Amino acid sequence: MSRAIRTTGAALVGLTAVVALSGCELGESVAEKANGHIKTVRYATGAEGKNNADARLPGWVPDQATSVTEAVRTTGTERILRFTAPGAQLPPGCAPGPAATAAATLTAGWWPHGQESRTDRVCDQDWHVLVEGDAVYAFRPETIEQPPNGG
Repeated sequence: MSRAIRTTGAALVGLTAVVALSGCELGESVAEKANGHIKTVRYATGAEGKNNADARLPGWVPDQATSVTEAVRTTGTERILRFTAPGAQLPPGCAPGPAATAAATLTAGWWPHGQESRTDRVCDQDWHVLVEGDAVYAFRPETIEQPPNGG
């Protein structure tokens, strides 16, 4: 066997081991950012997300919600969430309320900058929510002091 084939084979075995040991499902990824650990999860439905014990969606998210994406700070409580829910009917626990006063430090391509300041409902006492057509955006502020280096 040639040296190039052995090297390529060893690289593939190593890559396979890294993927197998990572423990990440296809729909989730973990990334380290300067401001802390962030886990991004994606689900086909709200019901699927509520069944994920590692990053469970809040109970107020409709089971029928689709295209669910959430960024979660694993070292704290901050979360940003977006899903699609045609004719979104939020449960009674979601009431008109003030916009979030804290700015989101989590960012994502699907989260419009400053969206948390536009929210007009509060769900479960700590989720600030905005419904725009079929899209629902939600922000849960950080309640745990984060070290400046994200440690």
